[in-house]
Amino acid sequence: MIRKAKRTELIEVAQGRRPADLVIQGGMVANVYSGEFLRQNVAIYQDTIAYVGEKDVAVNDETIIMDASGMYVSPGFIEPHAHPWVFYNPVSMTKKALSLGTTTTVNDNLFFYLHLGADGFKQLVRDLQTMPGNFFWLVRLVSQADFPGERDWFQPKEIQALLFMDEVAGTAEVTRWPLLYEGDPFLMETIEIAKKIGKIVDGHTAGCSYDKLNSIAASGVDACHEAITAKEALDRLRLGMWTTLRNSSLRPDFPEIIRLITEGQVNTQRITMTTDGAHPSFIEKEGFVDGLIRKAVELGVPPMTALQMATINAATYLRLDDQIGGIAPGKLADIVLLPDLTTFKPTFVISKGALIAQDGQLLTPFPAIKWNKYATKKPFLFPKEQLADERLYCYPHLSAHRSVPVVSFKSNVITERRDVVLPSVNGYADLSKSAGLLYASLIARDGQWVAKAILDRFAVNLDGMASTYNTTTELLVIGKSPKAMAIAAQRVHEMGGGVVVVDHNEIVVEIPLPFTGMMTIDDSFEAAVRYHDQLLHALQKRGFPFHDILYTLLFLTCDFLPGLRLIPYGLYDVKRNDILLPAQPLSDCLLPH
Repeated sequence: MIRKAKRTELIEVAQGRRPADLVIQGGMVANVYSGEFLRQNVAIYQDTIAYVGEKDVAVNDETIIMDASGMYVSPGFIEPHAHPWVFYNPVSMTKKALSLGTTTTVNDNLFFYLHLGADGFKQLVRDLQTMPGNFFWLVRLVSQADFPGERDWFQPKEIQALLFMDEVAGTAEVTRWPLLYEGDPFLMETIEIAKKIGKIVDGHTAGCSYDKLNSIAASGVDACHEAITAKEALDRLRLGMWTTLRNSSLRPDFPEIIRLITEGQVNTQRITMTTDGAHPSFIEKEGFVDGLIRKAVELGVPPMTALQMATINAATYLRLDDQIGGIAPGKLADIVLLPDLTTFKPTFVISKGALIAQDGQLLTPFPAIKWNKYATKKPFLFPKEQLADERLYCYPHLSAHRSVPVVSFKSNVITERRDVVLPSVNGYADLSKSAGLLYASLIARDGQWVAKAILDRFAVNLDGMASTYNTTTELLVIGKSPKAMAIAAQRVHEMGGGVVVVDHNEIVVEIPLPFTGMMTIDDSFEAAVRYHDQLLHALQKRGFPFHDILYTLLFLTCDFLPGLRLIPYGLYDVKRNDILLPAQPLSDCLLPH
């Protein structure tokens, strides 16, 4: 962070020899260092806090005086583990977060790197630094699903160069944590660099036992947000990991996991909180980090403790506590004025000394990012006419007497294998008499391959849909009608990315996501909310039985969660590490019988 205020000038303000630019008077300051609420004044010079105490400081005609009587003065909230690509984009997400008091976000770069490469990502980082607030990054070492050429794409030298950027706080979660358990040299080389230069190593250890967590901690991982029970959270805490408690759209875990604090009475200094990429409507309803604090207090966490977890704890974990996380001289002036310690919805939000939001409304302009200027390295490289061939969507099945492995959804993201005997027609599985079973094809953007599966308990009456919103950002096509699937796939191709739902060969939902295939280019957060609600309603109307369609789509194509997955290599059994039906060249699917 580049600070505008000079240290000598801050000293002069603190001593009353130079007028402050902004003074907050009469509020109860949440001192997250000492754990006290103190009635004090806060003097700000340019972008930095110069004085905190009971005396009056020098002012002039240009000094802004804010009367905080009856309010609590808290450090700005910090989100240490954000995913700024859940239909919303970095700008629209930041607008929403700032309006709710989150002045710092630390963001996963996965899809930006996948599509833009190192140089394009660097340009994006530079452009986004013109936004208000503090916007940091965590850089991925590998993707969430292995694909041909993955390790050529994630070049260690390029990743390591990114780590030296001031805007990069460290390495992002490795969702395929067994690679760390095995000490994969490809990953360990870069983790060693991160450690050497003082950057953090974020973690993801879903389903990892206590004994295996020992190896993950030994690999250098600093933190994990994947505990879903108080016991799992305690395991991570005991092994020296920063333990990030999650309450998100996919995993609203607080009622259980918060017992680590309310019943376990553990030391909370190494505990933080995250929304972990909640979908737009969840944030609209529950809030951002303000919602985490509010929920934690509702469940019995003392207000000061909740504030500490969302401010100084997160800053300390990120190794940024010398700059943010508290209200003290020399720290950046990221401050929220709260009307109470119940709602935690700020009346005023100050970022780097500037008043940027009041009562949930932004008061400052945001840069207009031209998203189409970032050349993607993963465009569609084949003509859309090829997607009209219905054979791309039919599951190969030569024998009517042999069972077919089916991907059966147990929850939004957990699947299991179910073997089903299906009739065969012209060498393909016939689903016409099997209610609830759907074809699924994952088609490479470069036209090199197609992977196929049959899904159960995804939807019942879904003729066709296509989506680039998935872990691979390749073209995922699902439905019971190959013709409708082809229409949806062609339309997504035309849009350059997005989600399309087709009924009776007519498009009924169309959501353009041209930026990396994951994000709208609309800078309004409300647009992302509208798109999400439209898609969820359409799918639930057609039999989708769960609550988070975006994460169902996202994780169907990953290779680290239990059950069967549709990945670039084919239909994959995660537990057995076995490809049940290999992906085949796209050209082979289009050959005459």
